[in-house]
Amino acid sequence: MLILAFDTATDVATSALVSDGEVLGERTSRAVTLLEDVDALLRQSGTHTKDVEALAVGIGPGSFTGVRIGLSTARGLALALGVPAAGVSTLEALAAGAPGAVPVVDARRREVFVLSDEPHVLDPRELELDPGTICVGSGAVRYRAVLEAAGADIPPDSDERHLPRARFHAQLARDFGPAEKVEPLYLRIPDADTKTL
Repeated sequence: MLILAFDTATDVATSALVSDGEVLGERTSRAVTLLEDVDALLRQSGTHTKDVEALAVGIGPGSFTGVRIGLSTARGLALALGVPAAGVSTLEALAAGAPGAVPVVDARRREVFVLSDEPHVLDPRELELDPGTICVGSGAVRYRAVLEAAGADIPPDSDERHLPRARFHAQLARDFGPAEKVEPLYLRIPDADTKTL
């Protein structure tokens, strides 16, 4: 199955074209250039839009706007291509790219999204870690000093384990169906809505 996968929930958007587990192409950029990346992936791999059989999209948690861009793009592409889609947690994709590590995504507002038994949001100082625990993701990079003081080991900022690589979204995708049924994973209300509270 040829899967087009992408995630725009964090500051770095990732996209990949995966055929039966083989990565045909992969890109990193920003959410605003996602469609350009998709076009480049198809051209570089010598495939066409009609060859795509399914979509795998990151559902967050992450930036509210980023998640919405990814889901809107998935819905538009699924409708245009007539293919099913599956949602994949950004935290689970990070975990798949760094086995044994704790995925930590920057949630802004001095908080992080983490995956333990289930995804949740908390102050990075409240994250309980065993000494030597490896933490990866945008939250691990941003709160490096706090997490290292708690005993965590954070790879260098340039380490690719900090990115929710789209190849892992394709690997983790299950239960493909109508794209409009793929729901975002929000762990709190959007920043814009906090101003009205």
